[in-house]
Parts: sequence; C-alpha cells; structure tokens
Amino acid sequence: MSMNKTRMSRVGEEIKKELSILLQREMKDPRIGFVTVTSVDVTSDLQLAKVYVSIFGSEEQREASLAGLHKAKGFLRTELGRRIKLRHVPDLVFKLDESIDYGNKIESILREISTEGESKR
Repeated sequence: MSMNKTRMSRVGEEIKKELSILLQREMKDPRIGFVTVTSVDVTSDLQLAKVYVSIFGSEEQREASLAGLHKAKGFLRTELGRRIKLRHVPDLVFKLDESIDYGNKIESILREISTEGESKR
C-alpha cells in the first residue's frame, strides 16, 4: 500500500522542521557547522528520508559536516521518533543540496551584510 502524496510531503515537512531544530540546538559535534536542511524527500513506504542539506563552508568543512551528520544519524532518528508520531521513523540519508541558487542566495546576503557594515563606518 503506497502513501498518498500529501501524507508523504507532510511527513517530509515535519521531519525537515524537527531536524532543523535538532541541528541548531542539540548537536554537540563541532564538525557539524552551519547546516541548513533545504528539503526532505520521503519514499512512499516511509522507509527512507533523503535529507538535502546546504552546508556553508569549504569543501573540507562540508565533508566533515556530512560525516558528522552521518555519525549522528541514530541520535537524530531517536529524537525524531520522540517528536513525530510515526510508527516507523525513516532511515535518514544526508545529501548535499547542490542547487547553486542557494549558495548564491547566501553569497548575496553576506555581501549585503558586509556592504551595510561598510556604510556604517
């Protein structure tokens, strides 16, 4: 029996919301830096959640953050299980969100911030 699309995307949204909070507040791993969950795709059987993350930093920092996320997977699933009413918390797979526009958005925000700083001097 396959899930209907709205339920899948609702579960995905919920996972995205809770994961974002967890990553901001609960992570003790210093490798996990500035990580933003951009989207979560849940498979129709709810066995798997592909978590797309955008990680700010160099290639090495991204790799390190991904490794840290991978290591924290068990913890994160347990926490999600407490926060989301699901019979089965899907397995989490972290993938780098390569969509370039997101990076550009951050770039432009940082540029705006630095130009604002300039004008205040």
